[in-house]
Amino acid sequence: ALEQLNKESQDEGILLKKMTQYWNHHTLEASESVDIFTAQINQLKEERKQKSSALQQQLFTEYAFLNQYQEVKSLAAIFEGNPPAGAGECAAPKLLHYAFKHQLKPIAMAEFWWGKSPKGEMRKHKQFYPACTGKCEPILKHMLEGIPMEENPFAINLAEGKELEIVFEDEYLLLVNKPAEFLSVPGKQLTDSVYERVKASYPNTTGPLLVHRLDMSTSGILMIAKSKEIHKLMQAQFLSKKIQKSYVALLDGFIEKNEGEIDLPLRGDFDDRPKQLVCHEFGKAAKTKFRVLSREENTTRILFFPITGRTHQLRVHAAHHLGLGCPILGDDLYGTKSTRLYLHAQELIFIHPISKQQQRVYCKAPF
Repeated sequence: ALEQLNKESQDEGILLKKMTQYWNHHTLEASESVDIFTAQINQLKEERKQKSSALQQQLFTEYAFLNQYQEVKSLAAIFEGNPPAGAGECAAPKLLHYAFKHQLKPIAMAEFWWGKSPKGEMRKHKQFYPACTGKCEPILKHMLEGIPMEENPFAINLAEGKELEIVFEDEYLLLVNKPAEFLSVPGKQLTDSVYERVKASYPNTTGPLLVHRLDMSTSGILMIAKSKEIHKLMQAQFLSKKIQKSYVALLDGFIEKNEGEIDLPLRGDFDDRPKQLVCHEFGKAAKTKFRVLSREENTTRILFFPITGRTHQLRVHAAHHLGLGCPILGDDLYGTKSTRLYLHAQELIFIHPISKQQQRVYCKAPF
């Protein structure tokens, strides 16, 4: 019985070896066939990619726009490369092109949103909005050449004639009350800013000066460090969230909740800068606590306590339907323009970098 078991084991071993050789051979043949088909598929994909790219470039070249001088420019020429997806598909370029093609003279034009707001953006039914900066603005710059228009508000120095009120100052720190419509740092078109004013008034200061920033349209307390070393210490307090900030705002409407927290991640709107979008996939964490102070005449006076400090965080958290669903009064980006943006940085609580004592600076809102 033992000899029979040994013989069966040897026979099975020989059979296994033969079967392994057989299937290895057939697997190799099949693999070679697969490689041939895979190469053909990859070649076809590359051909499709090249043809698609060529067709896209042809469309960019042939999709052209007129201006009042009957000058024609293609998408490819306007954007000097690959235009963003959807460029030229908005109403304004198409209507203007039709007008110029049929020798009509545009008198006035405004675009408004129809329907529900997109998921990440802030849009209201029947509300007027300017052309987006990424897609339409370059096209309209060509199409509206020579046509009288209002001056670009971003090119107007609204800070002219405004002064920086000092709310706290010692040997190490300077805290000012920045007026609304006043840049914190120099911009692309305007240089007049808190940074430039402070640099001119305090020529012996060193380092980046501004410890944090406020939106151009936001008024309130702005901290300046007079030396590089103090700037580093105060920046560390901001990064570790040891500094407490509060903002007061007027919302354009009523909200039901009296207090709460908003947690909506934000990222830049690449097609319409400087706007921000709510984006759960690629956005950076953004959290805001709030408390209602009063409700009066279709407005809500509210306190914001930002936990993070993202660009336009309070403005988006107020306006977005997943936030408060109620834009800040006078918000020309996410709501309706008014005499000003009713948002003010009213209080800053921090640890003094030298005395190590808690310091509270308060600046009452002008509204």
